[in-house]
Amino acid sequence: MLEKKRNIGPLNLRNGSMEKNITWHLSSTLNDVLDSRCQLKPQEAQVFRRQALWVSWASVVVTLTLAVAAFVVSALRYSASLFGFAIDALLDCVSSLIVVWRYYNIAAIYSSRREYLSCAVLGAMFLVSAICVEGKSIHNLSHKLIPEVDGFLLSVSLLSGVGCLLLAIAKFLLGQVLSSRVLITDAYNSLAGSMMGFSVLLSDEVFRYHPAVWYLDAVIGILIGLLVFCYGTRLLVDVIPKIRQTRNYERME
Repeated sequence: MLEKKRNIGPLNLRNGSMEKNITWHLSSTLNDVLDSRCQLKPQEAQVFRRQALWVSWASVVVTLTLAVAAFVVSALRYSASLFGFAIDALLDCVSSLIVVWRYYNIAAIYSSRREYLSCAVLGAMFLVSAICVEGKSIHNLSHKLIPEVDGFLLSVSLLSGVGCLLLAIAKFLLGQVLSSRVLITDAYNSLAGSMMGFSVLLSDEVFRYHPAVWYLDAVIGILIGLLVFCYGTRLLVDVIPKIRQTRNYERME
């Protein structure tokens, strides 16, 4: 009986220490989302939440319009970069809808689980987008398809680059204020779309003076696809463990 009592003590001590470690880890995970938002007054937090919703809805309308236009023009002009932008714009539209889901509820601004779930969905979409862009770029490169650049293509590219850049700035600023990783991720997505739009202008300018560099458009598409794939992978690796940690820690609204 004495030996059993000696064994129970350390076992309970280890279990208590393990529970404290789990509780501390979950608390630190939740604090990653709440730290700076807790510094905002409730009224200020709701104002920024509504602004995030307005920016997200504006992003849905703008990026969906640009995606349709870019798909049509990229098919007619064999532009891998513009096709990549069209895919990214479609992804941006869906990711903005995810941000709307993230913030549509008044109490959802403090939901760490919603934050991590939204980031996980965005990460998966980044991987799908990267695979599509890589496939189209490699296809154009292997078949030596030279982009047919004209005024309409350049106009769509310029509007796409400027529009997505403005959306990226607005999302990034709101993401910093709200400490929202999903908003900042959405901002990076818009920034990638802006880069793809401007890359068409760059490729056209280079091809005009150096026709031998016809492959620049496809190469830029491949590079941007790799960046998007790496960021999506990193995002999933980071947030999936946090989703598991918060599974029983927070109720979904």
